[in-house]
Amino acid sequence: MIEIPEAFVLANQIDESLSGKIVDGVEVPANPGKFSFYLGDPLEYERLLIGSNFSSARAIGGMVEISIDKRRLVFSDGAVPRFYEKNETPQPKSQLTVRFGDGSFLSVYVRLYAGLWCFEEGDFDNKYYLAAQEKPSPLSDNFDENYFSKLFDFEKADSLSLKGFLATEQRIPGLGNGVLQDIAWTAGLHPRIKISKFSDADKERLFSSIKTVLRDMTENCGRDSEKDLFGIEGKYKTVIGRATFGK
Repeated sequence: MIEIPEAFVLANQIDESLSGKIVDGVEVPANPGKFSFYLGDPLEYERLLIGSNFSSARAIGGMVEISIDKRRLVFSDGAVPRFYEKNETPQPKSQLTVRFGDGSFLSVYVRLYAGLWCFEEGDFDNKYYLAAQEKPSPLSDNFDENYFSKLFDFEKADSLSLKGFLATEQRIPGLGNGVLQDIAWTAGLHPRIKISKFSDADKERLFSSIKTVLRDMTENCGRDSEKDLFGIEGKYKTVIGRATFGK
């Protein structure tokens, strides 16, 4: 799943790989997977994008947003984008392929479920997308101790576990169950502990863990459980995850 580190890595790679490219065609499968979620009719994507120039890409929480002139293409959750040069053979079962004038193309696959949304700038009211734009990323300086302390100020905070606090209600967009485990481990806190039991020292360790673990994951090209735009595994060795289960 795309979470904060992977979104950042993918956005940077897309920004570099698609620089200067013009959309020459868009393809969607005749029978898309039932867990591939498009915005409206995916056959309209070609009309929206063809002939447009790639502008930039950025991470928004756990999403990747690509700007193509005044259109936006956003991937979320289990979206797996791959970049291919001209004449390269892509993996089968792409749920969206964007072709460029130089013959290169971007194919997007889906693992479990994913959002593959294309729209005019400003014409998308998805609450997760909007929340991710409004709130600071833990990778930024705006996510500081003062901001973090305010996240604990909400109704029913006393009954919530650490896991529920970090990974629900879009308190920290893009921070999901994947990165949560290593954050909790590094902070020395059990995911099921009630946040009402946190001491000031616990909160300080948690804040530090969020900042350092996510930065470490990002600087190491994502987690080793995920792959980048070219199908290469991240170099961050997850402490707790499917790769370490049973060890």
